[in-house]
Amino acid sequence: MWSGPRNISTAMMRAFENRTDCVVADEPLYGAWLSATGKPHPMAGTVIAAMDCDWRSVVSRLTGPVPEGAAIWYQKHMTHHLLDEMIQPDWLSQLKHVFLIRDPAAVINSYLAKRDTVTPDDIGIPQQARLFDTIAELSGQPPPVIDSGEFLSDPTAHLRALCRLLSIPFDPAMVSWPAGPRASDGAWAPHWYGAVRASTGFAPPGEAPPALTGQALEVAEACHTPYCRLFDQRLRPD
Repeated sequence: MWSGPRNISTAMMRAFENRTDCVVADEPLYGAWLSATGKPHPMAGTVIAAMDCDWRSVVSRLTGPVPEGAAIWYQKHMTHHLLDEMIQPDWLSQLKHVFLIRDPAAVINSYLAKRDTVTPDDIGIPQQARLFDTIAELSGQPPPVIDSGEFLSDPTAHLRALCRLLSIPFDPAMVSWPAGPRASDGAWAPHWYGAVRASTGFAPPGEAPPALTGQALEVAEACHTPYCRLFDQRLRPD
């Protein structure tokens, strides 16, 4: 699942982890990205110390045996963690890919509640569009796209449709889960996961974000075209 920050990516991970046949991986390339870029992210030192920061080692594990012999391995990724040298067909072609998108204005509004500044690459939307094209070329068909705004209007219908596309059975357990932290949560969870740790299911659709100004508006405008291109490919449940 390729997402950007401040989306429902962690809630979606909870949904899959609540299945009895699924294990999850939380942003497994985060440490490698932080180590390579030196980006000043919250808890960066803690994250780097806690993770395998050799991306080749990470992707070898991600395409190897599924932990615990589970039938499904849900891997939650941020597209901005995928550096150019990591975009290699040999491992990407071994996975099934889904893209999780959100209106840029809503992402930016949420992101700036946690960070002082934002750029298009910080929220991963341009990278999502480029990776979408790469995966479509590798597989010969466009991968599924879920728009979180529409998803939250009917999570069950969207999850049923997604499971059909992935050729896995829908499990009603995906729509709700126990509150609290998980052992699978990344080391950064204390900074970012307050709301999802308190949740027991998907939140209702949010209100429209306030109007953006200045740099935030410029970032939203820069992300508008790639977002709309992906939105046009979004999953529409029957």
